[in-house]
Amino acid sequence: MARTGAVAAGVWAGVERRRRAAARAAAEPAPAAGHPALPVPPPRHAEAERQAYTARDVHHPGRPATPAEAVPWALRVAAESTWRLLLLGVALYVVFQVVDMLRLVAFAGLAALLISALLEPTVSWLRRLGVPRSLAAAGTFLSGIAGIGLVGWFVVWQVTTNLESVTGKVQAGVNQLRDWLVTGPLHLTQQQINDFAKQISAAIGTNSEQITSAGFTGVTIAVEVLTGVVLAAFTTFFLLYDGARIWSWVLRGLPRHSRYAMAGAGPKAWATLTAYVRGTVFVAFIDALCIGIGIQLLGVPLALPLAVIIFLGAFVPLVGALVTGTIAVLIALVTVGPFTALMVLVVLVAVQQLEGHLLQPLILGRAVAVHPLGVVLGVAAGSIVGGIGGAIVAVPLIAVTNTVVGHLRRRNAAGMEVFEALENARQAEAAHAEAQAEAEADLDTGTPVI
Repeated sequence: MARTGAVAAGVWAGVERRRRAAARAAAEPAPAAGHPALPVPPPRHAEAERQAYTARDVHHPGRPATPAEAVPWALRVAAESTWRLLLLGVALYVVFQVVDMLRLVAFAGLAALLISALLEPTVSWLRRLGVPRSLAAAGTFLSGIAGIGLVGWFVVWQVTTNLESVTGKVQAGVNQLRDWLVTGPLHLTQQQINDFAKQISAAIGTNSEQITSAGFTGVTIAVEVLTGVVLAAFTTFFLLYDGARIWSWVLRGLPRHSRYAMAGAGPKAWATLTAYVRGTVFVAFIDALCIGIGIQLLGVPLALPLAVIIFLGAFVPLVGALVTGTIAVLIALVTVGPFTALMVLVVLVAVQQLEGHLLQPLILGRAVAVHPLGVVLGVAAGSIVGGIGGAIVAVPLIAVTNTVVGHLRRRNAAGMEVFEALENARQAEAAHAEAQAEAEADLDTGTPVI
């Protein structure tokens, strides 16, 4: 019985093969007369599919099917991150080039923001007292300009008043230095000192063209500084008078999906900037007061103008007061003596330690959550990019950026929590509806519900 079935199956398979061959022959076109039939190659797309199928399904054991799978995951992540960082670096480079081209406008705008952050609380206080905003802004602005003008007049007055005595002391100090070079451990001769002075005079005479060009450059810089001061004053007044409307105009220029996020980040950034400026002014005042009292007690001339210069230099965190304080050390060296200059240096270092370990953490630490290493690196990078102005605006820029990024990160995290809560609620509602539908179906069929 089994043999009969096998024979029948073989006969059926042979008949089926012949039927398929006849069908293919009928489908093929008949060859022309006198020409033998040529084999018809398979279609190209069919051959490509066969090769792709073979390449996909037939590969060596242990070898990835595609070259991308052979690259380690860490290397793929590093490559993806690298080209994105390169694009970000190119974008930052373009931004820096644009800012460098518009350096005068950029520094004037940043200076106006810092001054406005210092004066805006006064405008708000006057507004709460019922003063119109225009009068409050104008009064605060004019008071600030008057204060700056009085400080500048005081410095000029002190310098011109004590210039003659200081010049005499400087001349005496130079003579003492020359005597020390002759009688001191260096044992220089008077002829060597005179030759050195002649070399300096010859160098000045040889480079007179460079000095003249430097003078013209100084005049150009003075004109640019004056233009920047006027532009900063103009911008400051309008920020005090119409800051809220300006911020609304900026928000309207952003994409619609970014307006709500930046609308919340803007006030927080402004609060950080205001706290930084007010704290910096207080720290600079403490530095100038302590150093000024110290150099006054040591008998160094021009103590008050030097204190004002140190106050302005202290707007560069951690290093500004020390750098500007070296002027006091040099004046003490040439007017009083080496020991007094050393004592002035000790006072500078002591005040800097007080600032770094007490004033900065207590006053600025709460408002500006930036590590001291970030402050130092930011000041260094700002001074390289933009000189003194870059060093001044580097730290507040870092602080504001840190605040904005932190706010956006917290906002995104809160949005994800809300989304997850809504998704869980939707899934719970869907499960409840499904259970209710099953219960209703069981009631319709008469199945008891447990």
